[in-house]
Amino acid sequence: MNKFITLIDQTSDRLGKAVSWLALLMVLVMGLIVTLRYVFQIGSIALQESVFYLNAMLFTCGAAFTLKDQRHVRVDVIYNRLSPRGRALIDLFGTTVFLSLSAGFIVWASWDYVALAWRIREGSAESSGLPFVYVLKTALLLMPALLFMQGVAEAMKAYSALRNTTETQSELADHD
Repeated sequence: MNKFITLIDQTSDRLGKAVSWLALLMVLVMGLIVTLRYVFQIGSIALQESVFYLNAMLFTCGAAFTLKDQRHVRVDVIYNRLSPRGRALIDLFGTTVFLSLSAGFIVWASWDYVALAWRIREGSAESSGLPFVYVLKTALLLMPALLFMQGVAEAMKAYSALRNTTETQSELADHD
């Protein structure tokens, strides 16, 4: 079980660190757009659209990394006051119910939308825009898949923590 968790964590970690470079690329492209527009009076729809692509890939591919590092939004008012067992219960419930249902809903709601984009090889509405809108829309399916994968690892970690606290409590009871 630990090897499986480690494999998922490493995958999310590597992907998250790789796509984090897209933030720098996005800043550089934005700088280029501004320089071209205001210094040289040159506009580029393709460059402007590429910022959307970079942002989408940064967000969708970085979500699992954010979950792995516990940097997602959480109501810490209650969570931080709980015991490790209480935290593990919330993590297990949250990942198995909320995360899996949310990921499933995103796939369900996006499937036809993405499939149609692929069927017609959707491109930009602008003639000088990027022709890969269908690839961009695929990120709508990639994100929930990556989140679900990391959610499995998080649920397994929570289950393991619950099992360990239960074993520790029973060992303490045996010594009394």
